[in-house]
Amino acid sequence: MRELMVRGLTLESEGVLAVDLVDPAGAGLPDWAPGAHVDLVVSDGSVRQYSLCGTPGGQSLTIAVRHETAGRGGSDWVHRTVRPGDRVGVRGVKNHFALEDAPEVVLIAGGVGITPLLPMAEELARSGRTWRLAYVGRGAAGMPFLGRVRALGPAAVVHETAVSGRPSTEDLLAGVTSQTLVYVCGPASLIEAVEKALDADGLGDRLRAEYFEAPDLEVAEPGSFTLKLERSGLELAVPAGRSALEVVTEAGVEVLSDCEEGICGSCDTRVLAGEVDHRDHVLTRTEKAANNCMMLCVSRALGPRLVIDL
Repeated sequence: MRELMVRGLTLESEGVLAVDLVDPAGAGLPDWAPGAHVDLVVSDGSVRQYSLCGTPGGQSLTIAVRHETAGRGGSDWVHRTVRPGDRVGVRGVKNHFALEDAPEVVLIAGGVGITPLLPMAEELARSGRTWRLAYVGRGAAGMPFLGRVRALGPAAVVHETAVSGRPSTEDLLAGVTSQTLVYVCGPASLIEAVEKALDADGLGDRLRAEYFEAPDLEVAEPGSFTLKLERSGLELAVPAGRSALEVVTEAGVEVLSDCEEGICGSCDTRVLAGEVDHRDHVLTRTEKAANNCMMLCVSRALGPRLVIDL
């Protein structure tokens, strides 16, 4: 955790505020790569995750906050209270959505989902790799960073659905092959449509997705299991209907967490033994198959026992 100063605020579009953060003493900031995010400590002491959307290697960290009047209060605090010169707590940098090497990359952004994908597109454009970006939103007034997107040239296509209609999933994924990585960020409905189409073509493992809210999933009623905390020397019973995170925290073991929905990655914990029933929306299929980490807030054991590195 460190304290940063708000250097500036920019209204990037209707309801989306860019917040530029610097070290108040002029010290350096953490290195980061496209796809990374930070935890912002809001007024009640809880944290919210925001993607970094500036330029890696700069002297500031930039996040974009969409005003969610029906949310948990973090965005309302940023929009109504935070002002230049204020100090805020920041934790991170973390990256569960990193840009991987591939012969071709397709980026699909829905609304404020452009925030993690824009630095990716800019890096891809600089590197000369094969890529394209589809940026989908209702209208230009509500689409942040349009100027930066359009500066990327013809590889970046803006779809204003109020003007030209919503592009089909088939159009968004045209030409995708087993050599393509598909990155998508935006509403759960967009991600689920892309995932369904890729699965139908046998390309589900090419998807990399970042959710802003957890999708509704139907899962079987979880059973109980034993959780061994290797470093703490504890053996804890996790009953049906309670999360591993709840049980571990109740036992006095501190674990970083926030969303408790399996989308932020804060409670990512190394697994030493046992088979995990992954229920998060952070890890890729390959990472889940590796069975060496889990999100304690939602994931459980497929067997009677898990051993974790806590």
